[in-house]
Amino acid sequence: MDRKEKVLRFLSEKSYMPLNFEELCTVLDVPKEDHKELDRILNELIEEGKVVKSKKGRYASAEKMGYVTGVVVGNKKGFGFVITEDDGDDIYISEGNFYTALHQDRVLVRITNVGKDGRREGEIVKVLSHGITRLVGKYEKMDNYGFVVPDDSRILTDIFIPQNQDLGALNGQKVVVEITKNKSLRHSPEGKIVEILGFPNDFGVDILSIIKGYGFEIEFSQQVLKEAKEVPGSVREEDLLGRRDLRDEIIFTIDGEDTKDIDDAVSITKDEVGNYILGVHIADVSHYVKHGSALDREAFKRGTSVYLVDRVIPMLPVNLSNGICSLNEGVDRLALSVRITITPEGEILDHDIFKSVIRSRKKMTYEKVYKILTQQPEDLMEEYKGLTDSLFMLRELAIILNKRRKARGSIDFYIPEAKIILDDEGVPVKVMKREQNIAHNIIEECMLIANETVAEHMFYMDAPFVYRIHEDPSPEKIANLSEFLYNLGYKLKVGKKIRPRAISDMLDEIKGLPEERVISTLALRSMMKAKYSDKNLGHFGLAAKHYCHFTSPIRRYPDLVCHRIIKDMLEGRLDISQEKYQTFVKDAAIHSSDREQAATDAERDTNDLKKAEYMENHIGEEFEG
Repeated sequence: MDRKEKVLRFLSEKSYMPLNFEELCTVLDVPKEDHKELDRILNELIEEGKVVKSKKGRYASAEKMGYVTGVVVGNKKGFGFVITEDDGDDIYISEGNFYTALHQDRVLVRITNVGKDGRREGEIVKVLSHGITRLVGKYEKMDNYGFVVPDDSRILTDIFIPQNQDLGALNGQKVVVEITKNKSLRHSPEGKIVEILGFPNDFGVDILSIIKGYGFEIEFSQQVLKEAKEVPGSVREEDLLGRRDLRDEIIFTIDGEDTKDIDDAVSITKDEVGNYILGVHIADVSHYVKHGSALDREAFKRGTSVYLVDRVIPMLPVNLSNGICSLNEGVDRLALSVRITITPEGEILDHDIFKSVIRSRKKMTYEKVYKILTQQPEDLMEEYKGLTDSLFMLRELAIILNKRRKARGSIDFYIPEAKIILDDEGVPVKVMKREQNIAHNIIEECMLIANETVAEHMFYMDAPFVYRIHEDPSPEKIANLSEFLYNLGYKLKVGKKIRPRAISDMLDEIKGLPEERVISTLALRSMMKAKYSDKNLGHFGLAAKHYCHFTSPIRRYPDLVCHRIIKDMLEGRLDISQEKYQTFVKDAAIHSSDREQAATDAERDTNDLKKAEYMENHIGEEFEG
């Protein structure tokens, strides 16, 4: 235990009464030469929100004095909540007690009231750190200064802009502002405009505002592009060292028609007793993106590729994401492969994880594979000659895997998604339901089993790793869902602990009924959000004990981290690198979860924007819901 921990523990003791600095030095028997060190420790603990100092100069632990730390969640109506770090319920913050704290700030809260139901109310007394340092809004220019009104309605205060910090922005323009001062809860935060996006109705400003608002950068820095340019455009002989050569095997990809960043390929055969040998081959991005490089730092920062209605913002530069890392048809590519032996009943008998080199025979599309499996048209059977047997075998296996997954209670939410078609000017011309067919299901089942297999393998290796976790839903939300279902005439089987199977069985019961959509949506909202973690806590929705994201390293940073750790294991370096990864996997998990949520929100906001724009041109028309 270091000095800082010892001081905090002392201040937190039940018998401790608040003391001033001199009294603390005496009680703790601190030599005069160490007084500055104690003062530094106390100030650090105050900055972290763990210790408070009274007006009379007396110190005590924040918790002991009724203070709580947490993260602010604002509400457009003026109030908000603080999500606490003490595992307690959220704290309600009224408009009058919010002051100028910003959404996502980490704050110190004084509890002002506890209701009969145990719900807490509080007052924000200090901002400990800022979750948002840049934001997008509309500039309102005054004579000698200005304000930026944030686009995000959860940010409840305007940003003051001094006269010489407006970058020449005009009244009414959308801008990006960087917060420079926000020390006082009694005054508006101060900032400077760092980018002018244009007027709200200018072409492209609507989506650009969303992109910038969530902190995504469209362009890569010169240093990142320079590194990317130095990556070879083809596989070299020296790259093959220590890899299994699978270039003669029947391996192919199945993706969307427009997909250019192809992460995953598959292969399938049967052994002499009828077991399936499934191969899942994932682009070996980690061979080209080295830990600590400019490319890696940028990928970490972005966390994910973002798929918006009108563009893709890639995690990696295009010559990597669409080039040397993409498993394109007919060219040699480096991969990390998982080969899994599966019985006709869906039981895994064996698996092998290894580095490989592959050559995809065909870039297949979901639509064409679907037609082959359901209609077998002559032209497509000819185009896919030599590959169709593999497709039918994959369908067999996917059905088996899905049946086994469902049998253990895995939950499948069926909530249709919209596909929005834009013209060359970015105007929405059609909104349609995104299709999901057996071809999508095949790839989904292959990726799920690969992710589970890898996660279980690494768990038993006791290695630092990034897991994909989905925690059990809160009893309160399940109780609310159960009550809602009961009022509709359905019963949710809830014992002492909710099981995934109970949700899965209920969703099967309502399948195809008019109320399916609303119940599915409410059930989904009752779930916790899946996230990344360095702890293996299982995946509730999949009813899986072990799960990770391994199959998309071109577009997800956690997958890239998993690949690096797996390769260190395969090459016998894990003992050496274990300490390096211990802290890094935790940081990567937290940051990647945040960026994933930002990407999801940005995708939703751009879709909603274009849906509204589409309906604007159809006012008065009738549509079938």
